[in-house]
Amino acid sequence: MAGHNKWSKIKRLKGALDVKRGKIFSRLSKEITVATRLGGGNPAFNPRLRAAIFTARTESMPNDNIDRAIKKSAGELEGPGTAAVEELVYEGYASGGVALIIETATDNKNRTAADLRNAMTKNHGNLGGPGSVAFMFHRKGQMTVPTGLTDEDRLLEVILEAGAEELTREEDQFLITTPPDQLYSVAEALKTAGIEPESPKLTFIPENTVAVTDEQTAAQVLKLCDALDDLDDVMNVHANFDIPEDTLARLQGAH
Repeated sequence: MAGHNKWSKIKRLKGALDVKRGKIFSRLSKEITVATRLGGGNPAFNPRLRAAIFTARTESMPNDNIDRAIKKSAGELEGPGTAAVEELVYEGYASGGVALIIETATDNKNRTAADLRNAMTKNHGNLGGPGSVAFMFHRKGQMTVPTGLTDEDRLLEVILEAGAEELTREEDQFLITTPPDQLYSVAEALKTAGIEPESPKLTFIPENTVAVTDEQTAAQVLKLCDALDDLDDVMNVHANFDIPEDTLARLQGAH
């Protein structure tokens, strides 16, 4: 397994685009809304909602915002459109045969599909049918822990006991991978051990990656991912590209 959605790493290196663009609380609210609609508004009986609330709190989202999102989705508050938000997953391709999975949360499927198609057409991509690329990815939970917070042996002991699958080191952080239903329990075990995890989330990890060595193709792939990520209804973009670090450095230096 490739172990990481490289687009997530690039976004982190580019400086937390979600925060700059004011989208992070909106996305967190939508995730809480979808989780509540699918599993009910009681976190004790809804693991996905527990994970969504945990993530929202790690991102310093106010409790009032969290409660409002749950109550609106559960029908306890009046609110335009919130309860109608649904989760849709799209699949497609970028330049160079790179596979994409695009998670959305929307109250208007036609608008979302049109926006995605437009972004794809303008950036050398195309949407595929259901199942066209999903088999290339695994659904997993992931979170990170800064290397300065703990040593690897202690971290490994805590997370394996809580049900994690894998621990890898990436520069200044540890990357923890879990089964989807163990994301929350592993994050809670870390907190109990005095280790604060960052960005716990459900993600799609590619089974294998596609090497993109041509600089023009790499630029097209990144531009498409950026365009998709910037759409209001898009929650997450997952891709299976592997662009060499020196190519990435040149492309980022050109902007």
